[in-house]
Amino acid sequence: MTDTRPGDAWWRTAVVYQIYVRSFSDSDGDGLGDLPGITARLRHIADLGADAVWITPFYPSPMHDGGYDVADHRDVDPRFGTLDDADALIERAHALGLRVITDIVPNHTSDQHGWFQEALEAPSGSPARARYVFRDGRADGTEPPTDWQSVFGGPAWRRVPDGQWYLHLFGPHQPDLDWSHPEVREDFEATLRFWLDRGVDGFRFDVAHGMAKDFSTPLRDLGPGQVHHRIVGDGWEGDHPFWDRDDVHALLRGFRRVTDAYSPPRTTVAESWAALDRRALYTRPDELHQAFNFDFLTTPWRADALRATIDRSLALAASTAAAPTWVLSNHDVVRHASRLALPACVDPDDWLLTDGRIPAIDSDAAARRARAAALLLLALPGAAYLYQGEELGLPEVPDLPTDVVQDPVHHRSAGRRKGRDGCRVPLPWTRGGPSLGFGPGPAWLPQPSSYSPLSVEAQSGDPRSTLSLYRKALALRRTLVHVDAPLQWHSGRDAALLDFSIGPLRCVVNLSNEPTALPADHLILLTSGLRAAPQETLMRDEAAWLSKSE
Repeated sequence: MTDTRPGDAWWRTAVVYQIYVRSFSDSDGDGLGDLPGITARLRHIADLGADAVWITPFYPSPMHDGGYDVADHRDVDPRFGTLDDADALIERAHALGLRVITDIVPNHTSDQHGWFQEALEAPSGSPARARYVFRDGRADGTEPPTDWQSVFGGPAWRRVPDGQWYLHLFGPHQPDLDWSHPEVREDFEATLRFWLDRGVDGFRFDVAHGMAKDFSTPLRDLGPGQVHHRIVGDGWEGDHPFWDRDDVHALLRGFRRVTDAYSPPRTTVAESWAALDRRALYTRPDELHQAFNFDFLTTPWRADALRATIDRSLALAASTAAAPTWVLSNHDVVRHASRLALPACVDPDDWLLTDGRIPAIDSDAAARRARAAALLLLALPGAAYLYQGEELGLPEVPDLPTDVVQDPVHHRSAGRRKGRDGCRVPLPWTRGGPSLGFGPGPAWLPQPSSYSPLSVEAQSGDPRSTLSLYRKALALRRTLVHVDAPLQWHSGRDAALLDFSIGPLRCVVNLSNEPTALPADHLILLTSGLRAAPQETLMRDEAAWLSKSE
């Protein structure tokens, strides 16, 4: 694959394919995906037309949170391979024209990290404990220092044998680092250099909005109705004790100084669940290059709502001269091939747990909307992030037996939340086999029989398949979509349509209940519908790419 885009800012228009390591490809039969498995399957991603891969954590970890509890940031977990395997993956990706973005987890470590083990052995007030957030409790030490709640459920503090408490905004096996400590900053900068020196092309910063915290005395309680991630209303913007604090931006500038010292340029992207207008601050010229646009992911499948999110996202990206990003699914949310078919009033978490049974959704409508959403996503200017399996149209697996569910969200909530494993079920590569080609044996999560006809093998020869749709769209996008071309809406048509042009490409998405005629003065390049040939009429939940007739 030849990359024809400018090298210095390749990320501005990149299509980035997210690999969830444990569920991509298993080379050794232990049921877990691994780095050699990824390397062997990179051709699929290159043939798809992506520009880069983003790989979730593969570092040594007890796996209490799927690898996001890191015990050593500068090595590879033996279950995933070795440093030599990481080097081979990077080399193979570059040979195929793919850049490599790795996941960095700066907010916390594993409780098995050497620093934390040292802190547990050290006394209260020691330098070893200063790298983390240890505090004395209330009520003679028997109650947590604050009422803060963990994202995964339950209190955000755990008591250690000597009576102090440590902060864990996620699971108790993930103690939070104290980023005001200079040794923490120095060590993470060394970690960035370690991987940059091995050839990675950028980083995705996990929980980028959570590193800076207010530990002024007395610590502030938050009261009932605590929010996690999205900080909106209530006067908390920039002044929440631990989410989206203004202080975090100095830390991001430090990361950027490290990556800017390398040539060719490396990229940085933030996972930040701050409100959209606050999130733009993360992409100021001396901070990170991009931030995930979760507002687009969570917008209802309605033309007015989507148009408003698109307009606002473009305006805020322009305010910092950043390229916008667009994403529909990832390893933390219900797959959009199911989510988009849920009624607007149904929360995906509630759908997973309704009376212990999964209410059926209209699978045909879900597939139509997912295909239309793909053309919408890939037509928008900026960078598009794809989650492994969406190119196959994989739906959520909502009915995993509880005895196989591993997500700490499920266990910490005492079963009140099903968790994220339904979007992490291993990929189907072939129609048959013990794990549909994922590996030589069973996978760590069971795959439903419905995955067989959605496998790469089953779809590769079908010109009407979702895989073929993605391949065609990415090939067209490479020449048609430009980040700096203005997006122009076409008015005078049904308000339930999305109809816009960017450069030579026109995209029409029909979100109404009725068929709509496509503009007669345009050529049809691609449609999301499953009809045998492109039609001049779009049915409900279909999208089309057009170009102006000469």
